[in-house]
Amino acid sequence: MTLILKLGGSVITDKQRPETLDEEHLARAAAAIAEHDEELVLVHGGGSFGHHHASEHGISSEAGSHDVTGAFAVHDAMRRLNDAVLAALHERDVPALPIHPLSAAARDGDGELSLSTPVETMLSEGFVPTVQADVIAHTGAGVTVVSGDELVVELAEQLDAERVGLCAGVPGVFDEEGKVIDRIESFAAVQEALGGSDATDVTGGMAAKVRALLDMDAPASVFGLDGLEGFIDGESPGTRVG
Repeated sequence: MTLILKLGGSVITDKQRPETLDEEHLARAAAAIAEHDEELVLVHGGGSFGHHHASEHGISSEAGSHDVTGAFAVHDAMRRLNDAVLAALHERDVPALPIHPLSAAARDGDGELSLSTPVETMLSEGFVPTVQADVIAHTGAGVTVVSGDELVVELAEQLDAERVGLCAGVPGVFDEEGKVIDRIESFAAVQEALGGSDATDVTGGMAAKVRALLDMDAPASVFGLDGLEGFIDGESPGTRVG
């Protein structure tokens, strides 16, 4: 059974402080992941690493740039965050290897994402592919940001994943009264309640996450760090989407 798990940038970094890891949260996440003994693909967001530089250079999922300095700043920050995630996993003997989308993904002129990676081969050889949010080449626009949420959807389709989990900085998707919604089956039903991130986020916040997950065939859950162990064990903590 292939499981796709995304660690949100708000979980593994302090999004209020540029390039600042949340080492305690990252260690907790790595410990939970180490208990999983089936096929796992890990994706992580940009947090205060990628988002900070992307915002500074005006690069987002929609706004492109031909400025190589800005493009490299975002990619380099994400590579360093990926290195930190890998180090935490390796400390717990998780056989994780990196995948950098800048070298493996692109957008065409219509903005459609294509992703070509060795994920399936890595999985078959017992590794845990660890994919970062990144900048990617975009026909006619230079580079744009590819979010962890987009990568999750693309990988879930490619791998025919059984389950998808988004470990976020909140325990689920909140309704207008601040309560966690049990299940979301359409975006229209929750549109009024969804907004952007409180911190710098160039990929659309919770609304973008929900839209992306509703596009998938695989069942998905949005949950906080406290729900990660349960999700690894097969539960559906937080909010079920789809």
